[in-house]
Amino acid sequence: MPPWRVREATWQNDRAALRDIRQRVFIEEQRVPPELEWEAADLTARHLLALTEEDQPIGVARILPSGQIGRMAVLPEWRRQGVGSALLRAALVIASDGGARRPFLHAQSAAVDFYTRHGFHQVGEEFMEAGIPHVVMTHSATTE
Repeated sequence: MPPWRVREATWQNDRAALRDIRQRVFIEEQRVPPELEWEAADLTARHLLALTEEDQPIGVARILPSGQIGRMAVLPEWRRQGVGSALLRAALVIASDGGARRPFLHAQSAAVDFYTRHGFHQVGEEFMEAGIPHVVMTHSATTE
C-alpha cells in the first residue's frame, strides 16, 4: 500500500486543502495568474484529494460535468510516486460515471507523455493557456 490515498472531495468541505495545493503548484510554482485559477466551475465540479497517511493534502484533481479533467496538481516532493496516476485513474472513473463518452483534458505540453501512458491521445495543435503551452487530449475509452 502506498503511504497516501485518494478520496473524493467537495469544494464546500475541502476548499482550504484544494486551494492550498493549487495555489502552491499553479500560482506560485507555475506563475498562473490568480484570476485565471479560481473560477465558478469549482462550485459544481467534482474534486479529488490525495492525502498522506497523516491526512496531509498532497495532490488534487477536478472533473467538470462535461467530462473535462483538470486542475491536476501534485506537490513537488510527492511527484513520481504514483500520486498523479492514482488521481487520474479516479478522475476517469468519475468522468465515466458522469456519462462522459470521452473524457478529455487540456494537458500542459510538458505532461503529454504522462497522459499518453494513461490512454489519452492528442487532438489538434498546441495552444497557450494561462501562459503555458497546452494540447487537448481525449481518452481512448470511458474507463481504464
